[in-house]
Amino acid sequence: MNSALAESLGISSDVFHWIVVPSLIFLARLADVSINTVRVMLMSSGGKQLAPALGFFEAFIWLIAIGQIMQNVGSILSYIAYAGGFATGIWVGIRIEERLAIGKVIVRIITAKPAHQLIDELRKRNFGLTNVEGEGAYGKVNIIFTIVERKKLEQVIALIQNYNPNAFYTIENVRFVAKQI
Repeated sequence: MNSALAESLGISSDVFHWIVVPSLIFLARLADVSINTVRVMLMSSGGKQLAPALGFFEAFIWLIAIGQIMQNVGSILSYIAYAGGFATGIWVGIRIEERLAIGKVIVRIITAKPAHQLIDELRKRNFGLTNVEGEGAYGKVNIIFTIVERKKLEQVIALIQNYNPNAFYTIENVRFVAKQI
């Protein structure tokens, strides 16, 4: 079949076998792995409506790629293209995920420095928060909890670093937020 397709496209069989097929396999894997990354991100952040549709296209593209591998079992370039597309798809998927920044995260800030300035700045920018006074290894600390949209995370980190570059903070994904207070 590939020979007939190559002839109908006016491409030599060797060019088709050694360049076109591996390129298509590479692009298919890049696409399906990138889609997989976005699908998983949506599933973990509440985007349940779009995830099944993305899963359909991910599986469909993967089947096309694996079908080409099976038709070109003797081509090492097809295997390299498959693996290269997978690796590149991971990289592209991560970049897409960073750009979309879907969902919310919880930021926990621990600082030994009095936190009233940081708290005022966070509130001024409409970030809800909870402040708890506690005891750390080196004395009194403030522990600030805030849940923010991932798109605004860099803003919060900049505030923390501007307020106290030595503050300790952690960031975790949040699946669900209920506003009942």
